[in-house]
Amino acid sequence: MLDARAPFFPEKERVHGMRVLFLGDIVGRPGRRLVAAVLPLLRARYAPDIVLANGENAAHGKGITRDIARQLVDAGIDAITLGNHTWDNRDVFELFAEGTLPVVRPANYPPGTPGPAFWIVEREGFRLAVVSLMGRAFMPPLCDPFRAIDELLRELVGRADAVFVDVHAEATAEKQALAWYLDGRVSAVVGTHTHVPTADARILPGGTAYLTDVGMTGPRDGILGMEREGVLRRTLTYLPARFEVEERGGVEIGVCAVEIDAAGRSVRIESARFTWDSLEEAENATELVPSGESAAEVPGRARQEGGR
Repeated sequence: MLDARAPFFPEKERVHGMRVLFLGDIVGRPGRRLVAAVLPLLRARYAPDIVLANGENAAHGKGITRDIARQLVDAGIDAITLGNHTWDNRDVFELFAEGTLPVVRPANYPPGTPGPAFWIVEREGFRLAVVSLMGRAFMPPLCDPFRAIDELLRELVGRADAVFVDVHAEATAEKQALAWYLDGRVSAVVGTHTHVPTADARILPGGTAYLTDVGMTGPRDGILGMEREGVLRRTLTYLPARFEVEERGGVEIGVCAVEIDAAGRSVRIESARFTWDSLEEAENATELVPSGESAAEVPGRARQEGGR
């Protein structure tokens, strides 16, 4: 059995590391439009080598389609992670069968499940493995994410120089447990699913960057991106109610930037939330002003051994 404390990264020198920008759950058309509008500004601010995003709510809040995945890739997303809404849109089966778009389903689905459990993004010889894990607390039953990532890391030895893990989970304790379990074995453990950003960015002792939740990309004035009326009806009456993506009001985007050094260890992590009073305001923005931030770094190492 793999030693849970064994480091994943080989002790070797590389010319450089990389900077990775991760966008929180993209919700519906407002989220997709927001990505297209502000990703150039985010690139100017963070200078990422690789851009990742969680896209499991990208198709009207439920799942993803081939066309939407292509749209996000064309906008500049290098790989897309999914979660508990992976199968909500039947089109995803054809997307996975084609195997050409960088979309990964949670790795702790049972063996034989369609879709890749990881995706390798390469930049100038540096290979980043992108992984999604789904939690089990207050979530649909699934295979153990701890044992699933153990198995996956065995498979990735020699195939990746760094590993970025999106933990799509409800419980903060489960996300933290996975982060400590993987400290020193992956470059970053970043949470999604709740759509609510946290301000606890940190670097764990073994060099793993951690953030409990990045937040979301989409409508700010709904309830987790959905129209308030449907959510309140179901909450107050326990009767069925249709959830629709909120198209009115303000928008927000939650992001996390991680700087990884030449050995695959993180040396800096920043998280931020940017908000606008309308989608039109965001589409006309010329600069980014964060409404909340958190950051952590390894003293004396960030922007030296790390990315360019």
